[in-house]
Amino acid sequence: MQLSLQTFSTLVERMAASVQGAAQSLLDLSVGSVLRAILEANASVALWIQWLIVQCLATTRLATSSGVDCDSFGADFGFTRLPAVAASREVTFARFTPGISAFIPVGTAVSTVANAQSFLVVGDTNNPAYSAAEGGFVLAAGVGSVSVPVVASVPGVTGNIQPGAVSLLGAAISGVDTVSNSGALTGGIDAESDVAFRARFGNFLGGLSRATNIAIGSAISGIQQGLSYNIAENINQAGAAQLGFFVVTVDDGSGHPSAGLLATVQQAVNAIRPVGTGFAVQGPVVVTADISVAIVTSSGASHAAAVAAVATEIELYIANLPISATLSYTRLAQLAYDASGTITNLSGLLLNGGTMDLVPPLFGAVRAGTVAVA
Repeated sequence: MQLSLQTFSTLVERMAASVQGAAQSLLDLSVGSVLRAILEANASVALWIQWLIVQCLATTRLATSSGVDCDSFGADFGFTRLPAVAASREVTFARFTPGISAFIPVGTAVSTVANAQSFLVVGDTNNPAYSAAEGGFVLAAGVGSVSVPVVASVPGVTGNIQPGAVSLLGAAISGVDTVSNSGALTGGIDAESDVAFRARFGNFLGGLSRATNIAIGSAISGIQQGLSYNIAENINQAGAAQLGFFVVTVDDGSGHPSAGLLATVQQAVNAIRPVGTGFAVQGPVVVTADISVAIVTSSGASHAAAVAAVATEIELYIANLPISATLSYTRLAQLAYDASGTITNLSGLLLNGGTMDLVPPLFGAVRAGTVAVA
């Protein structure tokens, strides 16, 4: 049943009509009369009760709930909101005069001007400069710089910054003079919104007790935000037909998801896969997109700011491309114009040295390589 909401004036009018209809003589309901004051007081109480009813109805349905009410509704089903994701990328520690070796420990803090955003150095076993025994990165004697990965100290979109924004060391490091980021720090996502929470909850319910693509997709998307995935049925990792086998390709936007993330996806899929089937979880086959373009900006505009904005916009777009998605050559021009209103023309736009769309192979994903904007 739908609740028929009424305004204060409507409540007073209907009360007055009811009282007058029950009376045998004309009542004084003029402004300031005692009877009108009583009716208005009752109408105020009725309006407050109506508000309480609306609040109760809103918070007992997920479709009309918000914030913590959404969380409490989902908690009854063991369904939780996905947390924020921290931005990450590499920064470069450098020095003016290469001399003796220097050491950059994990946990070293760097930040933007005025400490608006701060980032922490994290370990990376794939980086040749990383020493697990010492717990940091070694800048060898005679080497001028080393690039190391960092993550935002505060998760969320505030950690997404443009190239060149990182410039401050949190504390002095012997043998290191500067720090900078040649590429944009990306991947920061705020905590899951109410709209996304509701949409994912629907898929969650739809996948319960079912070993379907929706169920598998719900299990994957419930791990963390920013994941893209592709499910290929009746095929193996070599691309050959194999009945009862499916391949899950997953990526976090980097093109190289960690072994820990792949293991987590493996466990989530295994919990709901159909009995008698086999599957594999893998990262994508990365196709690198090298982009170059020259821009022309209007008179008086900051050309450097426009260059940084274009590079950031292109890198963010490519990082969010789903697995198996084609990178359109003409889309790059649109992204460049949309990045800054000061851009008046483009020239020399090349995608991997040509002007054709970039189509990934089976299990492939397009990810940004060198984005050169001049």
